[in-house]
Amino acid sequence: MDIPSLSMALSQNRVLTDVGVAMLSKNLDFMKDVGSNFAEQIDSVSELSVNPNVGSNIDIRL
Repeated sequence: MDIPSLSMALSQNRVLTDVGVAMLSKNLDFMKDVGSNFAEQIDSVSELSVNPNVGSNIDIRL
């Protein structure tokens, strides 16, 4: 059994795992920010809609 090559393979595997976890963590933080911004935008739009009937009908003449 070649101990140095086994050690290198395990070390590389650990580095790849650590990088993957770091990328997933950053992606999770980004998606949380996007979700909170989306929720804020929806709340602000509902506040602007004073009359719920506005925009519900379209008059088209040909």
